[in-house]
Amino acid sequence: MKKYCLAAALSMACLAPAAHADTLLGLYVGVDGWQSDNSGSFADNGNMQDFNFEDETFISYYAALEHPIPLVPNIKLKYTELELNGSTTLDGTFEFGDTSFTTDRPASTITDLSHIDYILYYEIFDNDLVSIDLGVNAKQFDGDIIVTGISNGQETTETVDFSGFVPLVYGRAEVGLPLTGFSVFFEGSLLAIDDSKVQDYQAGIAWALLDNLAIDLDIKAGYRQMTLELDDIDDLYTDIDASGPFAGVQIHF
Repeated sequence: MKKYCLAAALSMACLAPAAHADTLLGLYVGVDGWQSDNSGSFADNGNMQDFNFEDETFISYYAALEHPIPLVPNIKLKYTELELNGSTTLDGTFEFGDTSFTTDRPASTITDLSHIDYILYYEIFDNDLVSIDLGVNAKQFDGDIIVTGISNGQETTETVDFSGFVPLVYGRAEVGLPLTGFSVFFEGSLLAIDDSKVQDYQAGIAWALLDNLAIDLDIKAGYRQMTLELDDIDDLYTDIDASGPFAGVQIHF
């Protein structure tokens, strides 16, 4: 999926015009590093099992294309790496896939919740100081969960693949701080339906390191929090929380 997102970003880059971005097309390309503190549980049937997930550093890539065509939404693609490694001593019989893992024995997991966000949005308000975007987001998961533990007296590894889309509401706001080159921003996607709850938001501050007619370069830092309470997404149930500081760069052509 990393290759897919990078290829999409490069394809969009080929569409950028030589003229100033704000007059015809605007292309934004960025990358973030995210130091995440992770916790949670999952199951595909039976009881949810908590794992002691390790702190990880993840990478996100994104590309957004903005245009002046009325009624046609802008588009943003974002890939987020989210591969969690954890271990625990099972506090009960844990059934996963076709395997029943033995209670009171150690187990470990590699839980790949990496995903792509497909975001369509409109610029509701946009000037030199304030910008507001609203739209929808389809968060696509296509990963697997691997569990290794003891079953019938032997070490056993079980792998469950899953895929699916989660629809969310999307919003972004940024406010410039006059005469400083700094701005504060908030960006988030939200779903709360029945037993499913997904929140993915980040807030922080950006500094315009480079700002001219050809290219803008921003350095940004802040905090990102993600909650994935998925209820029966391709027979998978999760209650995962990942949160922590991030830093990144963004180029605007």
